[in-house]
Order: sequence, then C-alpha cells, then structure tokens
Amino acid sequence: MTKYEGPKPKVQKNKKMMLVRYGRMGFMGWFSHNESHIPLVNSHVVIKTRRGLELGELIGRFNYRAGQFKNTTEQVDEYFGGKGRDYPLAEGGAFDRFATHEDLMEQKHLEVSAAEEAKCCDKFIRDMNLPMKVVDSEHLFGGERIVIYFTSSGRVDFRDLVRRLAREYQTRIELRQIGSRDEAKLVSDFESCGQECCCRRFLKILEPVNMRMAKLQKATLDPSKISGHCGRLKCCLRYEDETYRELKKTLPRKNALVKTPKGEGKVAAVQILTQLVVVQDASGKRDTFNIEEIEVIGAPNGRSDTGGQDTEDIDDDIIDDNNGIIEDRQQLVHIESAEPSPDDSGRDDSQRPQNGGQDRKNSNRNRNNRRRNRGRNQDGDNRSGPDNQGRTNGA
Repeated sequence: MTKYEGPKPKVQKNKKMMLVRYGRMGFMGWFSHNESHIPLVNSHVVIKTRRGLELGELIGRFNYRAGQFKNTTEQVDEYFGGKGRDYPLAEGGAFDRFATHEDLMEQKHLEVSAAEEAKCCDKFIRDMNLPMKVVDSEHLFGGERIVIYFTSSGRVDFRDLVRRLAREYQTRIELRQIGSRDEAKLVSDFESCGQECCCRRFLKILEPVNMRMAKLQKATLDPSKISGHCGRLKCCLRYEDETYRELKKTLPRKNALVKTPKGEGKVAAVQILTQLVVVQDASGKRDTFNIEEIEVIGAPNGRSDTGGQDTEDIDDDIIDDNNGIIEDRQQLVHIESAEPSPDDSGRDDSQRPQNGGQDRKNSNRNRNNRRRNRGRNQDGDNRSGPDNQGRTNGA
C-alpha cells in the first residue's frame, strides 16, 4: 500500500501582484496580495519586506484591473531596459493592508524619531572620532530596525558604534554607506531649473553623463552651473543629448567654405538649436544666416562637410542667443581634467629645471623621436597605437 500524503496544495495560476515604492532610498518591488479592488484615493500600503514591516506607496494605482496590475513583470523589465546593473526593482514581499489614517500619523512620529536618532548617532561618531558623516536615518514602520545612512572616504570599522546604538535604542541597527549620488537623492531639494531634483523625484536609473554632452549643449562650462547637488554633471544633460547630436549633423563645420546670398565665406560659429550659421567673408565682416540659406562648397582640412558626431568639433565657438559669440576652447581648458600626454608635448620648456645642457639635449632628442614617430604614423605604421604612444627609440 502506498502511504497517503493528503491533498496537494493548489497552485495559484494568476497570482495578483502590486508594484510598491518603499524606504528612504525609494526601493521598488513586486508584492503579492489577494485584494479584488485597488482604491484610487488611498495610495499608501503596509507591506512586509525582508527588513520588516514598512509603509509604502503604490506605483501606477490607475493601472489596476480587478486588483491585478495590467502590465506583466516582463513588460516592466523591458521598460527599465532589462535586469542590468542599474535595475531599480529590489526584492519584494507580501501585502499586509491598506494604510489607515492612524498608520500615516504613526509614520510621521517615526520620521521625527529618526531625525533624533541621526543626531544621537552623529554625537556618538564625534565622541568616538570616526571618519564618517551621517546623512539620514530611517526608522522602519514596524520598529524592527533603524537604518542610518552615512558617507565616508573609505572603509570604517563601526562595530563599536553599532553596539552603542543598540544599547541606546534596544533594537536592531543597520549602518549603510552610500555615495555622493545617493546622498543627493536623500537630502537635495530644488535645482537651478526650479524643479525638485530628478534623482529625488522620479529618476531611478542614473546613467553616466560625460563632458562631451555638456560641451555640446552649454554656452558656458562653468562647473557651478553644470554640476548638481552631488558634485557631478547634471543628469538632465543626457535628456536632450540625442536631439543635439541629430541637429548638429545638419550644420557645417567651423572654417568650412560656404556660399551665401551675400557671397562666399567661411563658417565662424554655429548655433545648434536655432540652426543658425555665422559666416565671415574675406574682409572680416560677419553675417548670420539660416542653414537653408547657405551651401557648403568646401570642407576644412579635407574633413566632412557637416558637423556629425565628431567630438573634436564640439567645443568650437558657439553662439549664445542673447550675448553673441562667447568663450572658445582656450578659455575652457581650466575646467577639464586633462591628463599629461605620454610624450610630454604639452609641457612648457621654460618651467623645467635648468641643469646645464643635459635637459636641453634630452628635450631635443625627445622632439626628434616624436617627429620620427609622427612620420611613421603618417606612413601607416600598423604598430602605432595606444600601447606604444610616447615610446622613444634610443640612439
């Protein structure tokens, strides 16, 4: 006889899920529930996560039908670009209940307590002389844990600090080290555009932003104007980068020969958004024309007629809508993190120590070697490349 194992558990085919944002860092996750209706007026819910009982907020509360989120998990993953390194969805959990008025009032009291706990932790850090700075703290809704976020230039041994805080509050303490971008997400408020910081309001995937985007879009590269609260380049520079690159393709390069209604001349500057071109004639007089009014008859130095996506031409003169032609590339060198070239070609000989004729001989020999290597590169030497740049051959 076979042993009776009892009824098998029923498999729930269509498991209802809701998308919830929770925590001070704005985590998102899928939470299972059995509700047949999602109210539109109450967007706060009490959920159970790996950290404990927390208060969260529904995402897309108008996107539910009979309690089921309309979009599948695969569609949400595709919306965020797949499960890569910056995938914003964290571990989910289970839905407990919709938050009541008393739950919301309790959450406000916990936020006040969290601010006091952060001050207490900062006092302990000063007493223990630890190289760390408290940014923010979070007291979970269920009271199971206190999470303290801090920044530091390196690794910190905070075990004694955790024990001291645990004795003070009689609960579990979690210290989490964060970077400059996460710090801006927690404490920043409004940016120079007048809107709340993107990383705090809606932006979850912080893609890299480089100086090329700033050069292409900005009339001035003042670090104080293109840097956000985190000290890095503003994330919004990426929003319009593709549009700027597409518009730049239609514009001629600087110094390109063009034909205008007033005669021939060369391009002195361009304005990407308004598609205007400043042309200088042989007498030095400058006039502004629309891109449709000119015809390119010659490219500078044998390069292509239009700007394209070449980074060498991005930091050329550009026109400000109100102030005319402004800074050129020589005035922008001081804000770039330029690394010394391997062949020391950018070093000023007048600043070198004077050690008789030896330094002069070395300088001449290096100059000759650079000319020799440059000639090899022009002849199509396949060995020239990043690995042997700056390599000199002994006499």
